Amino acid sequence: MNILQWQQRFEAWLKDNHATGDAAHDLSHFRRVWQSAQHIMAEETADPLVVLTACYFHDIVSLPKNHPERSRSSQLAAQKTLQILAAFFPDFPASCFSAVAHAIEAHSFSANIAPQTQEAKIVQDADRLEALGAIGLARVFAISGSLGVALFDANDPFADHRPLNDKAWALDHFQTKLLRLPDTMQTEKGRELARHNAEFLLQFMAKLSAELQGDSTGVDEHVLSRFRPHL
Repeated sequence: MNILQWQQRFEAWLKDNHATGDAAHDLSHFRRVWQSAQHIMAEETADPLVVLTACYFHDIVSLPKNHPERSRSSQLAAQKTLQILAAFFPDFPASCFSAVAHAIEAHSFSANIAPQTQEAKIVQDADRLEALGAIGLARVFAISGSLGVALFDANDPFADHRPLNDKAWALDHFQTKLLRLPDTMQTEKGRELARHNAEFLLQFMAKLSAELQGDSTGVDEHVLSRFRPHL
């Protein structure tokens, strides 16, 4: 069975069994992560079936960001994935189980599990690319809105005079996590794509800063010079 056939089977199962109101971790998210993984795999040697499977099931369990056990989501997802494969895909090679489980466990930022295989590195990079660029921008505000988090601190939007707190202000998440992601990428292609997409977020921050100062057409060069060295 080729990779496309496995992808079609996984998607069919997910459509029937993984209905979710979480737009940040739905079937379209799994597809995009797999697309990014294929771009990265073009320059890496890895088992495509392991990567495909981990991309499609890495968020089969995804606890809310404010859940006390959020950091265990990827481990729970790995356990559930192996159960699904055994029960619904009996022809899936058991020899791939451990590699799939590790790639899923290691993809999570909050789990802080270092990827030990090339497949895990690719999946981690592909998933983190979702947090950057236009899609990442949409996701951070969609998730924050669902949690009742304010867009930004109007009095100090870039935390010049206060501690960062992305549980209170969505914009803080850019500094606490998103702009740090390029340095966490495991593959050369992943780093290249991450830096490119992080630049989009930086431009958004500079445009927002300008608008908050009453300039509706410009960008805040101070914000660009302040945060660009982090990329």
